[in-house]
Amino acid sequence: MGSFEVGQTVVRRDVYRGRVWSEQALRLISDTDTALVTVCCPGAEARWPSLYARARSTGEPSVRTEAFEAMAAGEWELASAVWQETVQMLWKPPAAWFSINAFYAPDGDGQRLRNWYVNFEHPTLRTANGFDTFDLAVDLVIDPDLSKLRWKDEDEYAHIRRLGVISDTEHQAVERARAQVLAMLEDRTGPFADVGQWAAWRWDASWLPPSLPGDSPGTP
Repeated sequence: MGSFEVGQTVVRRDVYRGRVWSEQALRLISDTDTALVTVCCPGAEARWPSLYARARSTGEPSVRTEAFEAMAAGEWELASAVWQETVQMLWKPPAAWFSINAFYAPDGDGQRLRNWYVNFEHPTLRTANGFDTFDLAVDLVIDPDLSKLRWKDEDEYAHIRRLGVISDTEHQAVERARAQVLAMLEDRTGPFADVGQWAAWRWDASWLPPSLPGDSPGTP
């Protein structure tokens, strides 16, 4: 590993059936055999499907459903977007079917660890500019002190399974990943081993919000 340098801009792409579904500009924190750690901040550039972008701005569940139906049909266009409000740190082991994310919210002149967010997704595929994966919809939200958790988007996950977006093989991988994450939480391993260290982390003030490469997104 170690092919990316600290502070370098890397691009996360979600790729479905050979097409880019979304891309997000991130800064690299560390790159080891254990995990790739990246971070996003307000002002960072992103590209999302236009329907998904509208769903984020309006909060309308029906538009999210429409976006996933467009995904299943292979009919979507990407729209430029900007990450807002929170700082997001992402911890991604290369072969894992999940990433563990820490979200930081503004707090006076600084920031606070708002919550943990486990995203279930494809294992990492390295690219020249970053890495590819694919978000599998279901998520786990955990309180900052690890005291409470709740599953999120189970209905959405079931819906896109019915659409054929998630195969039975992928579903089985997600079930194994759920158990793996719960074991990590119980045993306090991975990022959960030192919550205080993560809570104390701060964005490097010398870093500007990362930008996406100038070329238009295409097939991987």
